[in-house]
Amino acid sequence: MLLTIDVGNTHTVLGLFEGDEVIEHWRINTDARRTADEIAVVFQGLITQSPLLADTDISGIALCSTVPSVLHEMREMCRRYYGDVPAVIVEPGVKTGVPVRMDNPKEVGSDRIVNALAAVHLYGGPAIVVDFGTATTFDAVSAKGEYVGGAIAPGIEISIDALSARGAQLHKIELVRPRSVVAKNTVEALQSGIIFGFAGQVDGLVDRMSEELTTNPDDLTVVATGGLAPLVLDEARSIDVFEPWLTLIGLRLIYERNIGTSG
Repeated sequence: MLLTIDVGNTHTVLGLFEGDEVIEHWRINTDARRTADEIAVVFQGLITQSPLLADTDISGIALCSTVPSVLHEMREMCRRYYGDVPAVIVEPGVKTGVPVRMDNPKEVGSDRIVNALAAVHLYGGPAIVVDFGTATTFDAVSAKGEYVGGAIAPGIEISIDALSARGAQLHKIELVRPRSVVAKNTVEALQSGIIFGFAGQVDGLVDRMSEELTTNPDDLTVVATGGLAPLVLDEARSIDVFEPWLTLIGLRLIYERNIGTSG
């Protein structure tokens, strides 16, 4: 089976593929202090404790990381514990099949290229990928499957953290849909501003990016992904489809381009 690993600034998402199907997945905190040995213990513990994975052998590994210090330990973990397993780490020189039309292609996060590849594979171009993570990223893919740019906005959780840190009477709240946009108490006012506010941000940026990508908005697919996406899916009119495993699917595709079938 193919183990895919998406290391983000806040969370690390793991998925096991059997063929092109994700048969098991996990989400853990990204901890830059973990050593390669500790990462291996966590991963192997998750895999061996899953009721779905009796006598599972890892036949390949594909990973991307936005955290350089964690990437270093991931490399060491792969070398020490999976030395006989083919591994693909998404970085310059790895075949992705996605032309990057940026001033400095090396500036683009590897996860954004992986998402672009998966979006084109699943839905064709042009497309916009909205990834709700530590930051909310908007990635534009042309009709030819080229990565042509995007936008980065503060993520939902870090916006809440900043608001609670700077507002003496504003505390962290449960993120659920309030009864109405015009709230009658402070908790619901925060919920309204966050949920409807971020939905409006998504729609506004998608509308502007769509105008630059295509003359026919009906040709465009807007794909949402990321752990916080479900918070705004029902409120953002511009999102066409939610694909929680978009990055993992892209990692599988890149593994197959560089190594061969994921088995």
